[in-house]
Amino acid sequence: MSIVLSHFQVAVLERARRAHTTQAEISTDLNLSETRVMLDAEGIEFASGERLAWRDAEKIARNENACFVLRDKALEKIQTFSELTNRAYSLYPTASAPTMLVAGFPMHRIKDITPERAAFAMVKTLAPISGNVLDTATGLGYTAIEMAKTARHVITIELDPAAQEIARQNPWSRELFNNSKIEQRIGDAFEIVPTFEALSFDAVLHDPPTLSLAGDLYAEEFYRELYRVLRRGGKLFHYIGDPTSKFGANVTRGVAQRLERAGFKNVKSAAHAFGLRAVK
Repeated sequence: MSIVLSHFQVAVLERARRAHTTQAEISTDLNLSETRVMLDAEGIEFASGERLAWRDAEKIARNENACFVLRDKALEKIQTFSELTNRAYSLYPTASAPTMLVAGFPMHRIKDITPERAAFAMVKTLAPISGNVLDTATGLGYTAIEMAKTARHVITIELDPAAQEIARQNPWSRELFNNSKIEQRIGDAFEIVPTFEALSFDAVLHDPPTLSLAGDLYAEEFYRELYRVLRRGGKLFHYIGDPTSKFGANVTRGVAQRLERAGFKNVKSAAHAFGLRAVK
């Protein structure tokens, strides 16, 4: 299993080095678990036998916006560039679960909340979750993983294989690839959702990229497709952004109007999750 580190973990190592200790407890999977490592004058030795030189640890410490994977004695930044979307993707560390930067935008809320708690807040708006569920934008898969805890089956759509590659290197996304209840689809949700049969899903979680990156996923035409694939009484959550900001408030009003025109009822604010909840 790969060793994944950020400046948060290296800070622990540097404190141990200054204290002249020969061992430390750190996480090698971005805060999911802890393990003991050994320290010497040249660097750090992990239980797997991998070694990290102090000069490479210092490189990680200087890059506070990046996560790194140590594999076969090579240290690499977790990032990629997509020729499909012409966007840069990278894994961005936090004190808990990481988020992903897409063209410089964090895809989870990180101010006063952790990425996984932001994802849980969205999922909670649809509770109780059961049956078949659609997740229109996979990203790192946090919402799909959480919904799969109680859903019968989760279909999650990712536009860009480059984003999926970042998820593959994220320890927090492992279940996205090994949970048999989660089915991944690669492609444009605007094109994939119309291929589903009517009344296929009990709930839809729609967490699209920003309006500037994915305007068609905020269109009434797309909302009509989401309405079509939901069963009667099915629930929709649509992430939008901070409803207290001028931009968020304006977008929220337009989205609410288009959802209602598409047929949704009880379109209401879920301010704690930065979105709208609606019912078919």
